[in-house]
Amino acid sequence: VKSEGPKLVPFFKATCVYFVLWLPTSSPSWFSALIKCLPIFCLWVFLLAHGINFLVSHRSASRILAGLIFSAVGDAFLIWQEQGYFIHGLLMFGITHILYSSAFGMKPLDLKAGLLMGVVSSSCYAFLYSYLSGPFTYLVAVYIALIGFMGWRAVAGVQLCNDLWTWTKLSACVGAMLFMVSDLTIALNEFCFPVPYSRLIIMATYYAAQMLIALSAVETRDEEDFRKRS
Repeated sequence: VKSEGPKLVPFFKATCVYFVLWLPTSSPSWFSALIKCLPIFCLWVFLLAHGINFLVSHRSASRILAGLIFSAVGDAFLIWQEQGYFIHGLLMFGITHILYSSAFGMKPLDLKAGLLMGVVSSSCYAFLYSYLSGPFTYLVAVYIALIGFMGWRAVAGVQLCNDLWTWTKLSACVGAMLFMVSDLTIALNEFCFPVPYSRLIIMATYYAAQMLIALSAVETRDEEDFRKRS
């Protein structure tokens, strides 16, 4: 992690720029979209800096990069959500969660973690259900299922009780949980009631989540190289 820290400096600077400018959501523009997406662009560069060969040979890393690309497109759509692009953003982030789930893999299975995540996801949807109408009744259900599945795969990889966890998996797990907090805040603020400091909560947890998930992709390289040497 220490060796990768300096490579994340542009990401931290871009995140600071976003929060310093604090562009109003009521005035969507290509400039505000650029500023919002800039930290994610920096995470693209962060992964690409490790070389194309690294991304090609490590499928989990390439899938996380693809997820970051769809995330940036989703961010851009959400800038114009009041103009009818909220569903487009939802779709882009749905694809992102599929890619992240694929990157995290299906081993170990850990059905207990899956059951827990299923209960949490079902409870969230049950609470939101009465506030939803039209296509959102079904779209939100599918989205919650996708992010819940992604969260399950991230949590399942940690295996703290069996002392099989790695910093790679812990980073992915914390990132997935923060992503869920960010999206739940969006859902509450969009469909239910105004959430105090919603934008700060949404964007702070979102950027932290994306950084941790991107970092877990790079950590995977060290883990797999170690296994090869062993």
